[in-house]
Amino acid sequence: MSTHILVLCTHNAARSVLAEAMFNHWAKKLGVDAKAFSAGAAPSGRIHPQALLALDAAGVERAGLASKHMDLFAQAGAPEMRVVLTVCDSAAAQPCPIWPGAPVRGHWSYPDPSAAPAHEQAQRFALTRQALGYRMLQLVQLPFAKLDNQALQALVQRIGES
Repeated sequence: MSTHILVLCTHNAARSVLAEAMFNHWAKKLGVDAKAFSAGAAPSGRIHPQALLALDAAGVERAGLASKHMDLFAQAGAPEMRVVLTVCDSAAAQPCPIWPGAPVRGHWSYPDPSAAPAHEQAQRFALTRQALGYRMLQLVQLPFAKLDNQALQALVQRIGES
């Protein structure tokens, strides 16, 4: 059974999309039966162009990425999430739906690379992608089938502190 991860950021335009793409990149590369999704409470409806460029520069697949509302993943028939992560502080503070299956929750804070001055954005997006990629590599390698939620919660928190 595939493990599903949901990454939330308010506008679902940069950090959460980078995390989704990096998790799926590592899962495919390592042959892990897991899939990440991303969403936001107030999706912008578009992915920031610098996020797409950062993925392209790293050779990471971006097909299928889209900015979408988190309620899509709380509806009947949505994939059951094992982990729900927030990657921006405003998303962490927002009320979230009750997720089917009572997934593990985590918060990994990242500054918004789109808030950087225009001449620094390419570098900020690249660094954010690298940082998320490192954590997503750690996450995708966890033995999900062997972990109960308490153990998984501790590991998600530990990864977020690294």
